[in-house]
Amino acid sequence: MNGPTLLDAAEATRRLGVRHATLYAYVSRGQIRAEPHPTDPRRSLYAAEDVDRMAAGRALGRSPGRAAAATLDWGLPVLDSAITQIEHGRLFYRGRDAVRLAETASLEDAARLLWDCGAADPFDEPVAEASHVAANPPPLDLFARCMAGLSADGLAQSETWARDPQRRWQGAALLLRHAAAVAIGRPPSALPTAQAMAAAWGAGDAATDLIRRALVLGADHELNASTFATRVIASTGAALAAAVVGGMAALSGPRHGGMTLRVQALLDEIAGHARPAEAVALRLRRGDRLPGFGHPLYPAGDPRATALLDRLDLDPALRDTIAAAADLTGEAPNIDFALVALARVHRLPADAPAALFLVGRTVGWIAHALEQQATGGLIRPRARYIGVPSSRGSAGAG
Repeated sequence: MNGPTLLDAAEATRRLGVRHATLYAYVSRGQIRAEPHPTDPRRSLYAAEDVDRMAAGRALGRSPGRAAAATLDWGLPVLDSAITQIEHGRLFYRGRDAVRLAETASLEDAARLLWDCGAADPFDEPVAEASHVAANPPPLDLFARCMAGLSADGLAQSETWARDPQRRWQGAALLLRHAAAVAIGRPPSALPTAQAMAAAWGAGDAATDLIRRALVLGADHELNASTFATRVIASTGAALAAAVVGGMAALSGPRHGGMTLRVQALLDEIAGHARPAEAVALRLRRGDRLPGFGHPLYPAGDPRATALLDRLDLDPALRDTIAAAADLTGEAPNIDFALVALARVHRLPADAPAALFLVGRTVGWIAHALEQQATGGLIRPRARYIGVPSSRGSAGAG
């Protein structure tokens, strides 16, 4: 993985529109990373990612309206949260590095951490059956199946919020188990989620471990579209399951969880060419993007993808596709590509990448719903009207 792009002081201050003293103040406060110059120890170089973020914040700060609008598109933070942090190309769950956590943790471990359960274990309860879950489910879209399945089980009409934290966590654990059950078309299991999914897919030990890692790495990703939708629903006081179903609905979009289907289509397209690099170049010449590559929050590469791809024995086509994308676009694979690669290498079902994304992220949705409910606030932003001017103040007939 390449390191961050670095700027000298002259370029950094030019982009920021500040004097050198202000740049040094940003560095001292930890807002901009600085590294020693490789040939001149008296000078420093500054991370372009941090400089550009600070510059954008300064520009928006001069216009409150623009700042508010920009927050909705990879902009400045808009909600306080103690759950997940993405900073300097790394992902943290309540202060713990998610990549390191995924080395050994189960999805249930990640849930206990993200739900802030302390010593309580919400998974230490009998597993209730779900009558709607049937083996060999019909070939419905995964997202539609999961949304319908949770609703059919009556979970969305259950108690709105239990006052006792222990009961809330137990309900959350039940919800996670049912989401996994519907995703794989099996009854809820007392097994750890990764093992239950691997058994349903006939995966071996190596694949089971990678499924576990993928679930943990996908458990949360700060305030993405589906998580924001979940928090909005939770802020109304709706049932926990209703908030999770809302997250699933947002995840189903092709620009979010549905991106794995676009990655699969890309790899199928490339498989029809003798040279993957030529297929990638042709796609770029058509003006098409490469789904599964690049991420706005990880300019130097998605660490979640690296954590999975480094443990996969990729076939030549996958390796060549990654190399061609890096050569032609400078972008590295993201988590969507890694999930599809995992499924292809270990011959998992076609909807396995989306299922891993959905089941893992259910943990994060629940964490954010619980946190939002604890704040007691209703999320209700305002719109800036840009339509036909109102007729107030006009007199007489036109």
